[in-house]
Amino acid sequence: MQATEYQPSAPCRPRSPLFERAIPVTSVTSSNASPLSSLELESFMLNVDASLRVHARHQFFVWAQGLLQNLVRHELLICALRNGESLSFHVDSFATSPAEPAAFSDTFRQDTSLVPHLIKIWEDNHFRPVACEVGEGSPFAQSKLARELSRIGTHGVLAHGIYDVFGRLASLFTFASQSKVIDPRQVYFAELIVPFLHQAWVRTQINRPLEGGGTSSARVDLLTSREQEILKWIHSGKSNIEIGTILGISPLTVKNHVQKILRKLNVQNRAQAVGKGLALRILNI
Repeated sequence: MQATEYQPSAPCRPRSPLFERAIPVTSVTSSNASPLSSLELESFMLNVDASLRVHARHQFFVWAQGLLQNLVRHELLICALRNGESLSFHVDSFATSPAEPAAFSDTFRQDTSLVPHLIKIWEDNHFRPVACEVGEGSPFAQSKLARELSRIGTHGVLAHGIYDVFGRLASLFTFASQSKVIDPRQVYFAELIVPFLHQAWVRTQINRPLEGGGTSSARVDLLTSREQEILKWIHSGKSNIEIGTILGISPLTVKNHVQKILRKLNVQNRAQAVGKGLALRILNI
């Protein structure tokens, strides 16, 4: 993974229009949020348990697109891990809807407007989550990252990170969602889960060289060429109807192929199929 260095933009002034359109969400924090309900507590504990089982990228993908969605809803998750002393990052993106999640990682590294602003406001806000609208009418609408987010129908972002012992940004996690207004409860859940998100993400980086070590090329033959093609489009977020249109076959035929894919990979749903495909190198991204 490449890391690109950039310098943050100038600090935003509290009364500037830019600041007013990207207001940190501070109404709900760990100090003033109401207690978790029994269902919320169960969801949180299940996510904590799932995070401890993440040791590789495909496992992170399955968690981010599965259980984590029950806690912090998002269409796209961008993970940025600080690289050394400078403000450069290792970045990766996780989603089932965008055609090319990797494009968001590159755009995040290249963005010189929205990303530095989120980091600056997060730091000024005493390391609390930041919510920002990025759709049409936003001061960031023309930034590289905002344009890519708008392209997939997301209008708001929730960003939260982890700082190191010197008070410097260590990692930043950006949740992009279709909603323009971020629910304060979502902000609170982000505060709770991001420390576990950070640890899980760091483990995937440490273990990255070992991910494919024991993978046999024969595993790819688990699926036919047509099934591999369909799995690729599933990873791109396409529905059965869309896949059928692309491949010139009926949605029912696509459905039958999907069911075979799930059985052969021994998984329960499409997100797990993509995760297993990544693990077995059937999908290469």
